[in-house]
Amino acid sequence: MSHDHTAPPTASVAVDTVILTVPADELVVLLVRRANPPYQGEWALPGGFLEADEDLDDAAARELREETGLRPGEVHLEQFRGYGAPGRDPRGRVVSIAYLALVPSPPTATAGGDAADVGWLPVAEVLAGGTGTAFDHRTIVEDAVEHARRMLEHTTVAAAFCPPEFTISQLRRVYEIVWGETLDPGNFHRKVTRIPDFLVATGESTTRDGGRPAALFRRGTATRLQPPLYRAVDRSASARGQRRSTGR
Repeated sequence: MSHDHTAPPTASVAVDTVILTVPADELVVLLVRRANPPYQGEWALPGGFLEADEDLDDAAARELREETGLRPGEVHLEQFRGYGAPGRDPRGRVVSIAYLALVPSPPTATAGGDAADVGWLPVAEVLAGGTGTAFDHRTIVEDAVEHARRMLEHTTVAAAFCPPEFTISQLRRVYEIVWGETLDPGNFHRKVTRIPDFLVATGESTTRDGGRPAALFRRGTATRLQPPLYRAVDRSASARGQRRSTGR
């Protein structure tokens, strides 16, 4: 067996964290304004280079803690994709591992390190190009949002956007904001309350949604939705595929 003794190419490893939340009927993402080159003055995802004694998950947790004061046990945090295209960073070859964090409300964030400013920006504005973003971070945000949308179809993670106790209307609004579509209240209520261990009734109610008192729920032990909840766009795509396959 032959062995290649050529030294591996030099590359740096970084982590970038897409932190999403849904205050005031809008999906927003936490971005920091870069104080230093490259892309000085432009918005970027919270992130940084992997330290010598640190694992990837530890680096993502550190960035989350430094930017929001939150810890992984308090929010949903998961790795969702890697980015390593040549030229994505003008300083040299950098491979970035992207994480997605879902938080129930926007924590107060303060600029630190090499950040000149920090803020919660509307995702729609970022994806439309209305906000100048550094590196390939607009693409990473776009991928993270699509990942979150698919997660809502198959997992119980939508509750991560909600407070510890919430109404069905609050949960439905999370789906509507993240998916970008209006859902029928009655149909949604029937579906989510029939999924085993998705929601647990607290026995309490609230009038904070207005109108009649609404029952309060908390997140159950389930992590997967059985059956799944699908977006209208996915149902349409599936139907088109079925018509093509049957020749209709």
